Amino acid sequence: QVHVVESGGGAVQPGGSLRLSCVASGNISDMAWYRQAPGKQRELVAVLIGGGGTDYVESVKGRFAIYRYSMKNTVYLQMNDLKSDDSGVYYCNSPEGNLNSRHFSYGHRYAWGQGTQVTVVP
Repeated sequence: QVHVVESGGGAVQPGGSLRLSCVASGNISDMAWYRQAPGKQRELVAVLIGGGGTDYVESVKGRFAIYRYSMKNTVYLQMNDLKSDDSGVYYCNSPEGNLNSRHFSYGHRYAWGQGTQVTVVP
């Protein structure tokens, strides 16, 4: 099974930026970033599909960008203008679940990583 390792999190002030990385041990295709805030369920935040189509939860549109370089096993999440509500543990996997009005059913194809903690505090 393909494993993923997330990194790049940290503590930043509101308005700051971080770039998260998701490195897979094998080939990956459609990917997503998830966020789990304390006491809440893990939620889809950003999705990258096939030929480069992307989608984002409304709260991060215009601030976050999910991307990968062609034929690479790494997916990134550039996060700008961070807000306190962006805090949580970020994970990557294939898209599964609801994002705005869309439902993704790719299944969680990869073994979950440990995630990377993002903390936005004044």
